[in-house]
This record gives sequence, structure tokens and C-alpha cells, in this order.
Amino acid sequence: MTETYAGSPQTYGVRCDTDVMIPSRDGVPLATDIYFPALDGGRAQPGPFPTLLERTPYNKASADNVAKGKYFARRGYVCAIQDVRGRFQSEGEWYPFGQEAPDGYDTVEWLGTRPWSDGQVGTMGDSYPGSVQSALATLNPPHLSTMIVAVGASSYYHSSMRQNGALEQRFLIYAFRMAVDSKEAADDPGLKAELERMWPAVLGQIESFPTYESRDALALTKIIEAFPLKEGATVLRRLPAYERWAIDILTHGTYGDYWKQRGYAPGEYIDEHADVPTLYLGGWYDTYPRNTIKNFLDFTAAKSSDQRLLMGPWTHGQYEITNSGDSDFGTESHIDYKDMRLSWFDHYLKGMDTDAGRWPPVRYFLMGTGNGSVSHSGRLSRGGQWRSSDAWPPQGTSLTEHYLHPGGGLSTQRPGAGIAPSRFTFDPTNPVPTIGGSISAAHPWMNPGAFDQRGGPRFIGSHDGVALNTRPDVLTFETADLDGDVETTGPITVKLWASSSAMDTDFTVKLVDVFPPTDRSPDGLAINITDSIMRARFRNSWEVEEMMDPGTPYLFEFELFPTSNLFRAGHRIRVDVSSSNSPRFDVNPNTGGPLGLDRSYVTAMQTIYHDADRPSCIVLPLQSVSNTSTGSEATFAGI
Repeated sequence: MTETYAGSPQTYGVRCDTDVMIPSRDGVPLATDIYFPALDGGRAQPGPFPTLLERTPYNKASADNVAKGKYFARRGYVCAIQDVRGRFQSEGEWYPFGQEAPDGYDTVEWLGTRPWSDGQVGTMGDSYPGSVQSALATLNPPHLSTMIVAVGASSYYHSSMRQNGALEQRFLIYAFRMAVDSKEAADDPGLKAELERMWPAVLGQIESFPTYESRDALALTKIIEAFPLKEGATVLRRLPAYERWAIDILTHGTYGDYWKQRGYAPGEYIDEHADVPTLYLGGWYDTYPRNTIKNFLDFTAAKSSDQRLLMGPWTHGQYEITNSGDSDFGTESHIDYKDMRLSWFDHYLKGMDTDAGRWPPVRYFLMGTGNGSVSHSGRLSRGGQWRSSDAWPPQGTSLTEHYLHPGGGLSTQRPGAGIAPSRFTFDPTNPVPTIGGSISAAHPWMNPGAFDQRGGPRFIGSHDGVALNTRPDVLTFETADLDGDVETTGPITVKLWASSSAMDTDFTVKLVDVFPPTDRSPDGLAINITDSIMRARFRNSWEVEEMMDPGTPYLFEFELFPTSNLFRAGHRIRVDVSSSNSPRFDVNPNTGGPLGLDRSYVTAMQTIYHDADRPSCIVLPLQSVSNTSTGSEATFAGI
């Protein structure tokens, strides 16, 4: 019988060689802290050892990264943490994702050929450090052996920096955040002071962010309210590479060579991509769930090595936090991230029989199995449970059309003939405010997660406390009270028949779980589950813009973010339709002018059709109880 190991024990001390300058192919040195398993007295154990690599723009010497390096070194790994080009101690210019593929390849090969290396290099990291792994893997470095890609990209154009043609403005905010600890700011105290007045806290120090009241006094709030970003008009003009990147992602609206770079679109290079065991990890309320699942599906189909998917209810990188926005998912939703990664690397780099060898292809968290009471933290107890599957979506998924009906109905019954459409007016100078959703790294200007869809001072552009769907530019369609529980797990597609008085415009769709009234919430609750946006000029192609003929109906078919949610008996399933979600997405000026540059605005009359010839619907992936397993025989370490 094979002996089972829970994971490598803490056996060694640690020695760290700081600022080791690893050469890149164009001669730019990349600063790397390398943590070695050490003997007594601090002498490095000769090895050889497998090596772990994380490449980051967020400071290799941060407290979290130091703890990470020591954790793995004590357990028999050499752990290398590197500042990416142009950040902190690495030389060169930082242009996000521009050089990450070749720089990553060169680093992996340097590490894998050292005398203390056993020739195996595993990579890890979240968000930017997640995406750069996929970028370097497109060059197939020989010593790359396994990856844990957490909340990383498959295509930044199709779902993250841009989404169905619209810009995710959090990335413009991100440019200001990254400027705070840039090399330029470090060399210029006046510039740093100006930037800190805009963003007085750095990533990883959420508790020191301003209050919502003080947020409105920050200069960055005024810049966000005046988006789109204008070249030369903000402090970014003093950081030319940062400003150039922000303007580039704002103005490159079509899917062309810019967006097909390896750093932005690893999914374009599947055939060239390394064939190594990979864990793809994401969260339902993170900005990367579409990317995470697409990576898993693409590489499962194309590669022979083990590919695994883990999806939880988390916001960006908050795997050990049980709440997303105002919803709490219980202790079941928490994972021990270090233990999980150790189990993976021990199995694939040391050949140990850990839990990782028995993980199912897919493990996902079904939200909403709780009783809807208020938790000890004052949040809504949504609850949930882990499910296992051999595929995504789970076998037996029924993709079921739920049709929009006049008067605000939503049902599986197709609409009849001759039904008048619904209309609303979209004023781009008064956009619908962002209240939660799949957002990352933009607090307190945008707040990720699940919230009652009601305004308040926490949300830019909304201070009145009124339900969002009372606005005249939001149409609501909802089912009757559900007779039984309805599980929705998988991809979600919208088929929206619409026309506009404008040449170009946007349409937004949001899926909402409507809770019945209680003594605490006499109006009930409307909790956002998932949403998305569609820019009309891209309805037929991402590569070629095509304006609309005003008043002509078109079919807009687009994806929302995937999810897994249980709509409980007595709840209602709701769909909200509008044309803006700001500041999350850039507001369409309705003019058909060049994206990111047009400063004129036109009010549009929007028409939504729901008749037999033009049946607008949302396609929900419904599950039966027998489709999935909740058994503990195939759980992830730390879950």
C-alpha cells in the first residue's frame, strides 16, 4: 500500500540571497530574492531541490512575499521571487505585460540550470503574477514543470481589461495605484506626495484605505468621475510609460495585434504553450472567472497533462475570506492557500502522494444554500457547499432559455406575437452606478462582491439609498416566486433583441437573486449574481467595428460571467437590463466616435424587443440534484 503524505514537513532553516540579478535576453537585469533551504548556521543546503518562481510587480520584498519564500524553503524548495522589469529593484521600463513572456522564459531557464536545481521549476502567483505565468508558458521553457495560475488571463481583451468591447475602467485606476510605488515616484518626493494624495494606501493594506466619506475628497475620485482619461491631463503625464499604457488600453478598441501579444492573450498560443500540470483558480466575484474557466477548457482539450479547475465565491484573491461584499458564504468557503499550493507542488515536483493526486478535474462552490439570515459579521448568510465534477459545465447541464416578457415577466415560456417592445432613455451623462460585481483592486472607488442593489454612499454616483431598478433607465424582468430550489451552474449567455436611436451604444444585463421580504428587510433584497455589457459596434466582430442603423432591431448575443448559485424556493430570478454600469465600464457616448477619444455625448432611446419574432432571453445553465457530487472523497487540501 502506498504511503500517503499530507505535505512536506518544515525541515530546514532559510537563507535568502537578495537582489540576485538574473539576466534577460536583451541585457536588462531582473532583481530576484532567492530563498534556499538552509542547514544550521544559515549555510544553504546543497540540494538539488525543485524551484518555485513568482514574478511580481508588487515588490518581491513585501512581508507577504518574504513569508512565502520562507514557507517553501523550509519545506525543501528553492523559492525565487522576482520584481518584474521596471518595478522596484529590477531595471528597465515597466509597460504592463509587454515583456513578461521572454523575461519569464529567461528566468525559468536560468533557475532550472543552477547547480542547486533539480531541473524542475514550478510557477505560482495571483492576478498579474498569475497572468505572467501563462505568458511565459507560451514560449514553452524546457524547465517549466508545473503551474498554479490564480485569477489570471486567457485574453485580456475578451474578458478583463475589456469585456465584450467595453473597457473595464478599474485598469485605469490601477495605473494610478501602480504609480504610487513606481521608480519615478521613488526618485521624486514631490511626485510621490501628489500620488499619495490620490491613493493613500498601497495594495495589500486595505485597512488603511480612506473611508467612503473621505474618498470623495480625493483627487482620484474627481478624475474617475471625469473619465475617459485624457492624455496629458493628469499626474500620469509625469510617468510616460504608465500613461501610455492607460491610453493604449482605452483607445485600442478592436481586437488586433496590440491585444494579441503573448502577455495579453496566452490563449492565442495554445499550440506553442507548455504542456504541464496546471491548477487554474478563480472566484465568482473576481474579475477573471471567464478567463480562468476558458484556460482550463482550452488546455484540457489541447494538452495531455493534468489540468484542474477550482472556483470559489471569492472576490479578487480573497481565498481565505468568507465574505464577498455584503454576503457571507460560511466557513466552508475558506481555503488554506499555502497548504493547497504545497500539496500541488509536493505531488507534481516531488512525486509525493498528496491530496492533489486525487483532486477531481473541477471543484466549484455552489453559493446560496444558506438560510438567508444575518451572520455574526452583520452580512447576509448566503452559505454554500463545494461540488465536484469531471467537466465544466457539469454533465447533465440543461441550457434553458428564460424569456423576457412585457410588464416585467421572466419565464421559460416563449413570448407571443405582436407584443409591443419596452423602452428606456439612456443619458450617458447620468450613468447607472456600479453596485458590486466581479471587480478587483479598485476599492473604495468600486466595491467587489454581492450587494443589495440599492444605492448609498459606498458607491460612486449613488447616495440616495433607492433601489437601483427604480431608475427609469433600468428595465426589470423577473420570475414568479419559485416553487422549489433552482441551481444555476455554468456559463450564462444573453440573447437580446434591441435597437437604438444611436449609431452605437451599450446594453448591460445583470442576473439578480431576489430574496422575499423579512422583518429586517421589509422590501426584500436584490443580490447581484453576475452581469456583463455589450458594445453594439462589436456585435458581429471584435476585429471590425460596425455601426447600427438607428431604429433597426439587432440580435446582441453575449456572455455574462459564469457562476454557481442556488435560487431558493420563494425567491425570484431577476434580470435587469440597461445601458451603463459606471465607473466599472467606460460609458458609451452614443455618438459612434473613436473609443476613448470622443468627448461629446448623445442621449439614446433604447428599445428592447420580447415578441415571437424577436424573443429576448437569458440562457441559464440549470442543474438537477443528481448532476453533481458533494462527497468528501475528492476534496482540495485546505477545503
